[in-house]
Amino acid sequence: MPKPIPRPIVAIPADFREFDGNVWHGVPHQYVRAAVEGSGVMAFLVPALESGNEPDEILDRVDGVLVSGSRSNVHPSLYGKIASETDGPFDPGRDATSLPLIRRALERGIPLLAICRGIQELNVVLGGTLASEIQDIPGNWDHRKPDVTDLDVAYGIRQNVVIREGTCLAAVLGSGSVQVNSLHRQAISQAAPRLAVEAVAEDGTIEAVSVIDAKAFAVGVQWHPEYWVGKDNPSSQLFAAFGDAVRAYATAKAG
Repeated sequence: MPKPIPRPIVAIPADFREFDGNVWHGVPHQYVRAAVEGSGVMAFLVPALESGNEPDEILDRVDGVLVSGSRSNVHPSLYGKIASETDGPFDPGRDATSLPLIRRALERGIPLLAICRGIQELNVVLGGTLASEIQDIPGNWDHRKPDVTDLDVAYGIRQNVVIREGTCLAAVLGSGSVQVNSLHRQAISQAAPRLAVEAVAEDGTIEAVSVIDAKAFAVGVQWHPEYWVGKDNPSSQLFAAFGDAVRAYATAKAG
């Protein structure tokens, strides 16, 4: 009998965290579950090291990259801004790990799905900038996570975004209005030249992008589809499309 084809693997860059005096490299469970159950892949976590990770050696062993959200923000020095207290908290290990992986994944044509902090990292990698405390910008909504302990409420689907016709997301979810759960206080300010804006909130905030002329699936969303995979159709469809792209890459790599 032919040997079963192994499930493809996606790399998920971790955050560097401190708990009870110990330091940890970790990824929220909701991203791992969404990758395994929603995309049908295996997930490998990449430690958030300021030095020692070799992007190409990591990418040689995987078939996709999933970039998660985080409480930390990309350090402003990486997009030409002087840091202020409102820009934090920061995670130098995450920056040093995730940004090079994104860059090399794009160059090598490895499928990429970037969520929340991930879409911001993607924008910075390609030369864009970020805005902090966007709720204070006149005319903007308050996109921040509600201050509640019930995560189903905190991640509740309650915001409309408009997906533009002819985009990668439109091919997956259809164009027009879709409800999502966007929770953030930073957002893309100036979109990188290589990014196409795929969806915007009703206040004009950029909520999704894709990489122009990407060699493979390369999409970033500001919202959190990972939380509702299996319960919300658009969330599930996005992770399924990412899984299809990862399997296609793995098949091509295997020859």
